[in-house]
Amino acid sequence: MNRYVTLIAAAASFVAIAPAFAQSAACSSRDEVLKQLSAEYSEAPIAMGIASNGGVVEFLSAPAGQSWTIILTLPNGLSCLIAAGESWESVPAIAKRDPKA
Repeated sequence: MNRYVTLIAAAASFVAIAPAFAQSAACSSRDEVLKQLSAEYSEAPIAMGIASNGGVVEFLSAPAGQSWTIILTLPNGLSCLIAAGESWESVPAIAKRDPKA
């Protein structure tokens, strides 16, 4: 779970530019975006979090990690592609170090 927190925090930094970004990015309804990513890349959501503006950041990946996409769904229901790439790999959670040790 911790690995997703870092990724969500990084993606959430895009939230500040979302209104301007939405005008030039690939945006549509969430259902349409998910349908398109599923049909073309076999991607499905694997993690999500709520951004400070109330938007939802979602990470999608193909079953074997061949491709991945990050989308941001704004409170008005518009979903925009934030980033996409190849070779998604989940990493094991790193145990927190005991400060008393």
